[in-house]
Amino acid sequence: MPHTILIIDDEEAIAWALRRAFEKAGYTVHVAATSEDGLRIAAAKSPDVIFLDVRLPGQDGLSAMPRLMAAAPRVRVIVMTAHGNLATAVKAVEGGAFDYLAKPFDLDQALEAAARATTVAPAATVPDDDAGAGEMLGRSAAIQSVFKRIALVAPTEACVLVTGESGTGKELVARAIHANSSRRDKPFLPVHVAALNPNLVESELFGHVRGSFTGADRAREGLFVLADGGTVFLDEIADIPLEVQAKLLRVLERQEVLPVGGTAMRSVNVRVVSATHVDLAAAVANGKFRHDLYFRLNVFPIHVPALRDRAGDTALLASVFLARFAPSASLAAETIAALERRTWPGNVRELRNAIERAAIEARGGLILPRHLPNAVDSLGLPTIDDRLADIVREWTNGRMANRAEHEPADLYQQLLEQVEPSLVGEVLKQLNGNRLAAARCLGLARATVRKLVRKYQLAPDSSADED
Repeated sequence: MPHTILIIDDEEAIAWALRRAFEKAGYTVHVAATSEDGLRIAAAKSPDVIFLDVRLPGQDGLSAMPRLMAAAPRVRVIVMTAHGNLATAVKAVEGGAFDYLAKPFDLDQALEAAARATTVAPAATVPDDDAGAGEMLGRSAAIQSVFKRIALVAPTEACVLVTGESGTGKELVARAIHANSSRRDKPFLPVHVAALNPNLVESELFGHVRGSFTGADRAREGLFVLADGGTVFLDEIADIPLEVQAKLLRVLERQEVLPVGGTAMRSVNVRVVSATHVDLAAAVANGKFRHDLYFRLNVFPIHVPALRDRAGDTALLASVFLARFAPSASLAAETIAALERRTWPGNVRELRNAIERAAIEARGGLILPRHLPNAVDSLGLPTIDDRLADIVREWTNGRMANRAEHEPADLYQQLLEQVEPSLVGEVLKQLNGNRLAAARCLGLARATVRKLVRKYQLAPDSSADED
């Protein structure tokens, strides 16, 4: 079902342009010229987003905003004004505006604002975390499915197991669940299990009494007690020691904790959201994880897709990160294309870091593909293409450094003579000397390949020209 947008602006040309752009993007659009007309439409149509001009005939936009938001409680208001100043912006934000656009603005800016307003996950603002973003954004069907599952499970008390590759935003999901639950005013405690001392995991989670082990000179509350009433997020749950897993199961089943060295149980009221990037079912099969604990944690699974599986989201996320790191900077079209071609093994975290670095390289200006860090493969190493590009740059810089002595006039030909023997020779080798097949592979005429073979003495002439 398409999202609904209400435009409230008395300038017909602006309203017409916005309506046309939004309808082309697939939105259902309504238009009003006054706050009063807008209020009637908002009450009847319950729009998802309102684009609201500040200066309107009758009641101005900022004054009308509380009534509009009351008429459509889930609406996000984007304020527009040609008379923007700090006071207006502050008043708009304090009044609950989702965004603020200063006229004149590009239609692309309006479309981006609408996209963000309709794709922010249930927890719109949460602290920076393992995905590197303060909010969950996305237009792809894959991430929209995650948003729906968050909204479905958040009001319940069910344990949630969040799976996905590193950097996809698993902690964001946990925070969104907590922020939309009845526990939102209570603590949210993230625990990175892999970072805990293996010998002290039990003490960290459940606490200890004085004298329970060497160095325990005073009693200590565990994280489950500190989070009483709230949510505990156990990240990398697969790393929890087997001997501690039984005790964790007891907490989940009976909501009670036994401190290390203690004899009296202590009641707690916590919700557990756990996460892992490994196959926890395989760990169960291998005897490294208790099956009963697995089923207790996995009451409601949520899988966070890798960035490469979120078609169309890379450009949106890149623009959001760029606005955070360098508001005055922009992404060239070819840069956006380059970003979307990458596989992003580090996922959203890697994208955030790439944009931050590129903004620095471009000094806050237009970001070009050359400002991006090299792509990395699944091992975190530069790809072959990037290594080749680096070698060519180094070779070129070396030739250009000597241009004062002898101006280079044939760099292109020099480079060809450096790479052609290796390229043509390797293709011929892979094709067992078949020059006709090599010509097809290289995209060259067979006569050209024959000339290159002779020029570089790659192989003796033979009859290996047949298919």
